Amino acid sequence: MTERGEPPMDVAGPGEMTPESAAPPVAAVPAAPVAIPAPAPGVPLAGQGVAGEPGSGALTGDRTAAEPPSTGEGAGEGGGDGAGEGVVHRVSTWNIANVLTIARLAIVPVFTVFLLVEGEGWRLAALGVFLLASLTDQLDGWLARKYALITDFGKIADPIADKALIGAALLSLSYLGEIPWWITLVIIAREAGVTLLRFLVIRHGVIPASYGGKVKTVLQIVAIALYIVPAVPDVIRWVAMGLALVITVGTGADYVVRAVRLRQVARSARSR
Repeated sequence: MTERGEPPMDVAGPGEMTPESAAPPVAAVPAAPVAIPAPAPGVPLAGQGVAGEPGSGALTGDRTAAEPPSTGEGAGEGGGDGAGEGVVHRVSTWNIANVLTIARLAIVPVFTVFLLVEGEGWRLAALGVFLLASLTDQLDGWLARKYALITDFGKIADPIADKALIGAALLSLSYLGEIPWWITLVIIAREAGVTLLRFLVIRHGVIPASYGGKVKTVLQIVAIALYIVPAVPDVIRWVAMGLALVITVGTGADYVVRAVRLRQVARSARSR
């Protein structure tokens, strides 16, 4: 018997077999052509983009057109400051926050003159200028944080402007005999010491104003304003100034600790 699909063999005789007959060649059937509709003008094929359009992946010659790097808003971390990976967003020193800080420094002499001139009207004018200057201290800090306008100049100039305003008020009130000189000297010594400390370690890094320092500034502003306002009971003035004095000394010690740590970190980094 023959297997299914095999051609039968001719038997020539006992013990003899004829060679298999060659199978006839099968002619290849050509595939029927498939008609592909031509694309509409201006519409790219699948997998292709439009040449000349960024981000489309269109082929130009035998290379894919590179997509230009993204720029503008949202390119940096958090979608704000950077214009793309590896691009540093530089903040101008002459921004609104620093302008307010400089204005606060410029207004200190005006406040001092108003406070030293006799008369309740001048006293109230001095109070208004003092509160306005104090408001700019809160405003420039808020603007710098909200709109990412923090600069090294602002980190240094803002505390100096605060100290100039507070120092002028304390010296004027002590000169008028309304605040004891020892309180003025303790506060000014602390402020001057912290400022000097900042400049001594500035080659290692900048020590920004701490939260405790901001609380200290607010307490000093409240206490001084109570001394400027006429006819405030002395006990209220003393309580406010005593609290401000304690926080002032405490935050001064904190700045010394932070300066020592900053110096140690800088030395450790250089020794690696």
